[in-house]
Amino acid sequence: MKKYTLFVILILSLVVGACSQGAAPTTAPTSAPAAAATTAPTTAPTMAPTTAPTTAATEAPAAATQAPGKVFKVAVVMPSKINDLAFSQSMYDSLNRIKNEMGADKFDFAYSDNLFVVDDASAAIRDYASQGYNLVIAHGSQYGSSLAEIAPDFPNTAFAWGTTVDTYTEQGIKNIFAYEARSEEGGYVNGVMAAKLSKSGVIGVIGPIETGDAKLYVDGFKAGVTATNPSAQVNVNWIGSFSDVALASEAAQTQINAGADVLTGSAQMVVGAVGVAKDKGVLWFGTQSDQSSLAPNIVVANQVYVWDNVIKQMMDLISKGTLGGQAFSINLQNGGEVVQYNPDYQLPADVKQAADDTIKGISDGSIKVPLPAQ
Repeated sequence: MKKYTLFVILILSLVVGACSQGAAPTTAPTSAPAAAATTAPTTAPTMAPTTAPTTAATEAPAAATQAPGKVFKVAVVMPSKINDLAFSQSMYDSLNRIKNEMGADKFDFAYSDNLFVVDDASAAIRDYASQGYNLVIAHGSQYGSSLAEIAPDFPNTAFAWGTTVDTYTEQGIKNIFAYEARSEEGGYVNGVMAAKLSKSGVIGVIGPIETGDAKLYVDGFKAGVTATNPSAQVNVNWIGSFSDVALASEAAQTQINAGADVLTGSAQMVVGAVGVAKDKGVLWFGTQSDQSSLAPNIVVANQVYVWDNVIKQMMDLISKGTLGGQAFSINLQNGGEVVQYNPDYQLPADVKQAADDTIKGISDGSIKVPLPAQ
């Protein structure tokens, strides 16, 4: 009987031991999921947008640039509308050409336009970076300080801005590209034509703010006029705004009242100046984009920015692991700037020949565009 009792006790102890081993999986799932679910929602939203976007941008772009067959994604923030016939449209048109060339299965882009307010643009730049875009372009010289603050938070995202040559490498930032337009070159060509077409010998310029590609264009334009007709008078009016159409209109009227029969200007506010020139029958020379559609009868020619190759060079570098630290320039020689004659304006043959010769001379280096000392 004692042996039997011991045998039963032994059997029961084995059963209890087996049951205790089967209970282990119940404990693990109960603890692990609870901890994961509690930590992720609590931590991520608390640290956003500094920590959470950094992680997203760190991982997503790397996969997008390294894995073949992935869509290369670009985001761009612009200070004016995409149809401004000026600075913003030049970038928008280039991105569209690349998309049409490569196909939507290999290249796509998103944009936020009319963000002249820097704080609004900064929020958009950070948002795009957090979404894992391969390249985020801040298309405006006013965005530089914002980019210098944002880029370090997204070390695996490439950024670019212009027009400038500053990549912030001296500040230890390694993921910012820079690009500029050598707009004095097309400005010089336009100045040559303006001097030949002006009958009064008085030419007016409506500038936005005396900086960047706007200043280069105006300086080049003045140099082209002077080289062609040293006795010509070039009056420059800096209105202090890139976007104030009314001020540009007033400035154009002031120039015409002073005897100007040819006008030019830079930035998106020039639509106002072109309107006045059209009403008064005064010739106009454009820059940044083709402005012929605004007034086909008086727009003579336009210097057009073509950013395609700059963007493609950045894409190539990014795909190979270089996310910044280089500056690019567009000019007449590399095709990043193109002088387009308005087909609806009957440009005299000798004037066109002079312009073509000037383009050739600047491209091959035989003509140097003089600029004032900085």
